[in-house]
This record gives sequence, structure tokens and C-alpha cells, in this order.
Amino acid sequence: MAADSSSRLSSGSTPSSASTLPPEHAAPGADGSAAPAARPALAVLGKLAPFIAPYRARLMLAFVLLVASSVALLAVPWSFRDLVDRGFVAGGAVGGHFLGLLGIAVLWAALMAARFYQMSWLGERVTADIRVAVQRRMLMQSPEFFETTRTGEVLSRLVGDTTLVQTVVGSSMSMGLRSLFQLVGGLVMLGVTSPRLFGITVALLVVVVLPLMLASRRVRRQSRESQDRIADSAALAGEVLGAIQTVQAYAQEDREAARHADSVERSFATAVRRSRTRALLMAAMIAGVFAAIVFVLWLGARDVIAGRMSQGDLAAFVMYAAFAAGSVGVLAEVWSDVQRAAGASERLAELLAAEPKITAPADPEPLALAEAGLSARSAAPDGPAPDALAAFDPRAHRLSNSAAEPLIRFDAVRFHYPSRPQTAALDGFSLDVPAGSTVALVGPSGAGKSTVFQLLLRFYDIESGAIRFGGHDLRRLDPRELRRHIGVVAQEPVIFSADALDNIRYGRPEASEAEVIAAARTALADEFLARLPEGYRTFLGERGVRLSGGQKQRIAIARAVLKNPPVLLLDEATSALDTESEKLVQQGLEAAMRGRTTLVIAHRLSTVRKADLIVVVDGGRVVEMGPPAELLAQGGMYARLAGMQVAGEDVGA
Repeated sequence: MAADSSSRLSSGSTPSSASTLPPEHAAPGADGSAAPAARPALAVLGKLAPFIAPYRARLMLAFVLLVASSVALLAVPWSFRDLVDRGFVAGGAVGGHFLGLLGIAVLWAALMAARFYQMSWLGERVTADIRVAVQRRMLMQSPEFFETTRTGEVLSRLVGDTTLVQTVVGSSMSMGLRSLFQLVGGLVMLGVTSPRLFGITVALLVVVVLPLMLASRRVRRQSRESQDRIADSAALAGEVLGAIQTVQAYAQEDREAARHADSVERSFATAVRRSRTRALLMAAMIAGVFAAIVFVLWLGARDVIAGRMSQGDLAAFVMYAAFAAGSVGVLAEVWSDVQRAAGASERLAELLAAEPKITAPADPEPLALAEAGLSARSAAPDGPAPDALAAFDPRAHRLSNSAAEPLIRFDAVRFHYPSRPQTAALDGFSLDVPAGSTVALVGPSGAGKSTVFQLLLRFYDIESGAIRFGGHDLRRLDPRELRRHIGVVAQEPVIFSADALDNIRYGRPEASEAEVIAAARTALADEFLARLPEGYRTFLGERGVRLSGGQKQRIAIARAVLKNPPVLLLDEATSALDTESEKLVQQGLEAAMRGRTTLVIAHRLSTVRKADLIVVVDGGRVVEMGPPAELLAQGGMYARLAGMQVAGEDVGA
């Protein structure tokens, strides 16, 4: 069911299709930008319709139960009128009247309980579907989205805002409809009982309620502001707790606690303003409505004294008036909840409307590297020729076995990160990577090496030039299919809150336990995993806090080995290991790299010494290229970086 709701959103079937919202404005407010102009609360809540639609049968059943229970409740004053006017006269069947009242009460209780269950189920189900849809939408976003949107903000919307929606759908909406029925039904019965008093009551209610309804828009604005401040506090707390060791290492606990306390206080102050406005509106509405009812009852008492109205009619009128007044009080409270939920729905709709920058083409080209022996058919590269750089031509430095079209080709690629538009991360970058070769990228920090990996995985789209994989332009491939052919070992390994077996199996979820253990042995992870209290079933803690840095890295390597892709990307894959462990893991990596195309980002000579090709990157361009021994003999940048390492200096990642 959840998937259905998500697919409806992504296909643009909602009243506010994502296609009507430019991607760059898909999530206003998430990064501190201005919120969109306010719209009527009920119109905003209409965005929930696609999530409620699959359960229309339950909604109709709840509506029928609501009508039936309201009718049963409205029958009570009428029966009470008969009791007063006929039950207390001589020979009146007093017992029968009381039994009738008891029967109506029992029926009303049963109908109300059934309606409550149906609406509560609907609220929980819709909330679960929204959470799944939002999470699914966020997983589709490219890294660019999270450059400007904090994960803490997303989590706040995913948890806090959906809880507000659940309150409205599962409780407030039901209470509001029930109170609305009681109000309308009570007013109708007031008209039947005494048309003159009914007319006066309606006139007074209009005078009291309409101005207050208009003033309630302020509550909605303050509700959105309150949710934004709560999200800020959640984002700050999540960021600090995620870096708790750094906070404690720098003895910044008091400072971070003070920052969070200030954020919480701002959230509290905003919530107090909202609560104050809400309380004043409720007080004004309830006091005004009851004052009108009391005035009308005074007129009714005068009619009884004058003989124009029976005592039973007055008793029924009093009960119907009480129902109407009580319903107005509930509606005032429900309307405040609706205003809060409208703000929450807007924030959720912004996430659901966010269009991913990286999408699959309508008709993606098939990618079948295995059939081509990891080498694509010959094809002319797209894009302009690479710029000349001090008489160095990267295209002239190809490997001897690269007569065929290379498996990976970067052709005059230019790219800026969206958050850094003034500085080019890659500027005329050109590189051919033949199938089955090992190519090492070296250079100073910030040279653009990691950007090469980011673009090859198509986390971003380039501005000019072309990137080809297996002879296909990356933009003509399905990104998910492309990434299935690539294994990655990052410089900072990610360990999930699960056991070791599941962490390694993340590379290939269907793998058997024996295959997981074999991959762990290749990465030299088996020797420490086997010693854990429960072996491979040992829980590793959040972000792998129970492991050392080197152990995390070996699990990440095992994960990539298990995936068994034709292309490996190693981003400082052995940087966290000591010299002895590095040698052992390097042996496992060499076995995993055999017959595969491997790109390595490294500065340790031990990790690039056996590379087929060294590519020196600086300023987003290739400045040197060749076998390790040849580059050392040339005495250029690579030789200088190697000399710095021999001297014990860090040459950059």
C-alpha cells in the first residue's frame, strides 16, 4: 500500500504534482529560505487525498458510523422531552422512557467505539504510507539535494510532521466531523423545537464565530514557524551526537549544550506564542458561543413562563443548545489542530515534490559489459577535444593494450559543485581507462580526484564534455544499472547499525553466509570478526562504534568484494590500516582487482606501485600520466609528491 502512495506521488497524480514545481525550489524552508505563500488550510490538507484514496471503503464505513452515532445522540434530547412532558403525568410509562434512553445510550456508545477504531486505523495507515513515501523520495535525491537540506530537517518532517498529520486524520478529523454533525443537527432540532429562538441563535453565532475563524490564520503561520524551530533543534542535536567523539575530544560539551539549549528556547518561545494565540481564540469562541446560548435560554425561559413553550420543549432546547455549544468548543480546538497539520502537510509536500536532479532517461540504453568482455564496441567520443596544457596531451598517453574503445572515458569534462559555483572541480579533465587496467589518481588535496569518482557514479551531471562507460554516455544509462556495475570502498567507511554479516551482505543482499565469510577472508576481516562475542552475528553499534578504523575499512572492502562488480573504485581503501595490515589487505585487494577495471585514489606508494597507469591531477586537470617508474624518472609533480612521502610528509588524499 505504501508503495502505491509513493508511486502516485512520483507519477504526478496528486493535486500538486511535482512537475509544477521547479527543482531548485522543490523544498523551500529546508535550507532557511522563505516559506511559500499561505494557502487555505483545507486546500493544503487536500494534498493528503492520494494517501487516503486507497482506503475509501474504510472512510465510507467510518462516515456511516459517524452519521448513525450522531443521529443516536441527537435522539436523546427528543426522548428526554417526551419523558418530561408525558412520563411524569398520571399513568405515564416512566420505566419505558428510561429504558428507551438507556438503549439509545448503549447504541451510541457502540457506534462511537466502532467509528473511533476505523478512524484511528486510517490515521495510522496514512501516516505510515506518508513516511514510506517521503523516505522513498529522499532516497531518490542526488547528493546535491543534501548540500542545502540538512538530514536533521528531513528527519524532523519525517517524524514530527507526520505525527501531526496522524493526529488530524486519526482523531481530529473524526472529532471535527462528529462535532460538525452535532452542531448542524443541534441547530436543526433547535429550529424544529422553537423557530424563533433558533433564528436568534444562528444570528448570534455568525456574529461571534466568523471574526474568530478569520483570526485563526495566524495560528497556522505560527504553527509552521514552531515546526521549523523544532526541526532546527533536531538537526543541531543530530549533528552534535553524530560527532560526539570530536565534541568530547575538544572538550566542547558545555558549548554544544548551550547551543542546543538556545535552539530549544527559541523553539519554546515560538510554541508559547502559538499556544497563547490558540488559547485566546478558543477562549473567545467558547465564551462568545455560551454567552449567545445563555441569552437564548433566557428568552426560552420567558416563553415557558408566558405559556408559549412547554417545559419539555425547553428541556430539549437546552440539551440541543448544549450540544451545539459543546460542538463549537470542540470545533475550535480541532480547527487549531487542522492549522498545525496544514503547516506540517506543506512541509511534507515540499519533500514529496522535490524532483531528483539525476534521473534515468525515458528509454535507457542497456548496459551489458559481460557480453563485451568488459570492453565496449568502438564509438567516437562525444564533446570537444581536450584543452592543451603545457604541451601535455592526455590522449597521447594511452596504455599499450588500449587499442579498443576504453571501458571508461572522460573527455574534456568540466564540472562545478552546485554549492561552489565559482570554482571548477574539474576543468577540461580527459582520461581513458582500458578494461582490466588499474589506474591510480594522485595529486594534492582538492585537486579533483574524488570528484572523478562522484561523476563516474553519476551523483552529479557534468556541464560540458562527456563521460562514457562501456561505450555509452552516462546520461543515456539508468543510474541504478550503472552503479550495479561499480564497487566502491570509500575513505570513510559506512557501517550500519546491524551485525557484521548484514553489513558485509549489503554489497549483495542475496549472498549466502559462506560467500560473506569468503569475502571477509579476502579482505582480511575474518580474523577479527571470528573473535567477536557472537562472531559474524555480533552487533557492531551505530556507525560501527565497536570497531577500530582499520576494522571498519576491512568490512567495507569485504562488502565491495562480495558485490563482485566489473569496476572497482578504491578511495584511500587502505588509509586507515597500519603497515602490516595494509600489506595483508593489499594482497586481498590485488586478488579482487584481477580481471577488473580499478580506479584508485591513493598517495601511499605501496598502493600505486603496481598500477598500470598513474594519473596526476591538479586544479581539476590531468597534468601528468604514465607508468610509475616513468613518472618518477621525469621528475615532475608525481616525483615531487613521492619525494615528500619518502620524507615522511603527507602528500594529500
